Amino acid sequence: MAKRDEKIVVIGGGTGSFTLLSGLKNSFKHITALVNMADDGGSSGQLRDELGVLPPGDVRQCLVALSQSPELRDLFNFRFEDGKLAGHSFGNLFLSAVEKMTGQFEDGVRLASEILRIQGEVLPISTDNHHLVLQTANGEVRGEYKIGHLDFGAVRKPTITLDPTPTITSSAKRTIQEADIVIIAPGNLYGSLAPALLVDGVGAALAATRAKVVYVCNLVTKPNQTDDFSVQDYADEIERFIGESALDYVLYNTDQPNQDTLSRYTHEGEFLVSFDTDELAQAHFEAIGLPLIAKAPIVAKSNADSIAGSRSLIRHDAEKIAEELVRLCQTVTS
Repeated sequence: MAKRDEKIVVIGGGTGSFTLLSGLKNSFKHITALVNMADDGGSSGQLRDELGVLPPGDVRQCLVALSQSPELRDLFNFRFEDGKLAGHSFGNLFLSAVEKMTGQFEDGVRLASEILRIQGEVLPISTDNHHLVLQTANGEVRGEYKIGHLDFGAVRKPTITLDPTPTITSSAKRTIQEADIVIIAPGNLYGSLAPALLVDGVGAALAATRAKVVYVCNLVTKPNQTDDFSVQDYADEIERFIGESALDYVLYNTDQPNQDTLSRYTHEGEFLVSFDTDELAQAHFEAIGLPLIAKAPIVAKSNADSIAGSRSLIRHDAEKIAEELVRLCQTVTS
């Protein structure tokens, strides 16, 4: 089947964006990934601290997802397990090296894009150095990694900001303006999506674009942060970050994993995101329920990855999402 010509933009970072991009590239010619740039955990955090560079990890994952060269994908994802480089991936080191050499993070992304022969484009959503900040009753917590793993206690839908306030790049803004469909990827709601959507100018760009804005909801809740969240709760938080009622569609899962996998998740306090079809029918967006759980994991874990243990085994079925997006494109253009 021929690939479609619509311009697709994916906003997010990490495994959620990787999963979607891996499936979308088989159905669409023109894909741009806009990546959250507040990561400060693992290899990215260490490189930020030691070299003063922008975090490369989520950008690397998106580049690899769009690459058309299996061997080079493996190279950029290769993690050193020994010595002083233990925990670092080659791709992270490559992007940081080019940034140090030229002074421009975008130069590293451009060169990596050429080497990996990616289909599409990967752009940082902002190139301003910034950190995620969560306000608590006892003060503030700084850092995406800390916040992404924090126990929020009784606090529901906390106050989160970026400091200093970053601004969307002109290229990212233009990409949103020119898109046909903008997809907000699944991911850690407060540790991955908020840092992308809270960037100054992103909300205005999403509110103004002619594109249809689609949110792909998470499959499972996050313990001590989104306990008991429904699909509507997730969508409400996305729009709170954006600052506008910008969503046109929300895709959510109606499937069940096998019992062994489900038991493992519930043992860890993670549960399938619930949904109320009557409630969703009253929403200003169109909610579309589909069986969205992939039959097998997509990303292999590495013993050298210091945060691999926190990554989910349940994955979205990217091909199913791509099929639905093709259907939406046909509906919109018919």
